[in-house]
Amino acid sequence: MDYLYTLSGFAVGAIVGLTGVGGGSLMTPLLVLVFGVHPATAVGTDLLYAALTKAGGTVAHGRKGHIDWNITLRLAAGSIPAAAITIWVLSQLPKGSNAIGAIISHGLGFALFLTAIAILFGKKIRDYANRHEESELRRCCLPTITVVVGAILGVLVTISSVGAGALGVAALFFLYPKLSTVKIVGSDVAHAVPLTLVAGLGHWLLGGVDWVLLGSLLLGSLPGIWLGSHLSAKVPEHILRRILASMLVLIGTKLVLA
Repeated sequence: MDYLYTLSGFAVGAIVGLTGVGGGSLMTPLLVLVFGVHPATAVGTDLLYAALTKAGGTVAHGRKGHIDWNITLRLAAGSIPAAAITIWVLSQLPKGSNAIGAIISHGLGFALFLTAIAILFGKKIRDYANRHEESELRRCCLPTITVVVGAILGVLVTISSVGAGALGVAALFFLYPKLSTVKIVGSDVAHAVPLTLVAGLGHWLLGGVDWVLLGSLLLGSLPGIWLGSHLSAKVPEHILRRILASMLVLIGTKLVLA
């Protein structure tokens, strides 16, 4: 089975390299629906997988000056405490019950729907934000709103392992429409590392991480990301993103109705 995990990691890594999104939103449901991994284990393992893979991206973006650390810190100020509180709430659920699995499965389905919307309508979201950039609420409360958005992402990512990528980027495009795309992506990647690390370690304390599975996924995903990144210029991105969004809607529907 390990080689199938590695092959799956390679496939998901290639999609991430091609489109820039799809890590948690594909990896976690793949583990749950195809390989029958328990939802809590799939989420916990994928969170640490994301922390490790995105750490390299953070270093690369940081060296090029592509990270707005003020925005990253605002997001983290909301997301890290939210992640810790979410882990504590999950730890209070009855041991041996299906409550954690049910919460994670439904949370994952909901997060996939939101991710699909973010992928499909990302440009429209940014255009709308550009037209309303001078709103009173944005001028007076942007730092506070950013912290609140971080808290929402913290809960969502901790429950589902989905949202640190496409949803985080969509939120930053909406909040900071004048910021360059490369800084939006860099800031989001930098924020994802501490968030997924804290959430992943929390799931580990709850017994929700499979280290052998994590190693198998990394073995395939790292070359997959490299290959996808090199092929990205040759494949129409808008077609890939529409296919990816359609897949997420179908997977999310299956998880919510399961």
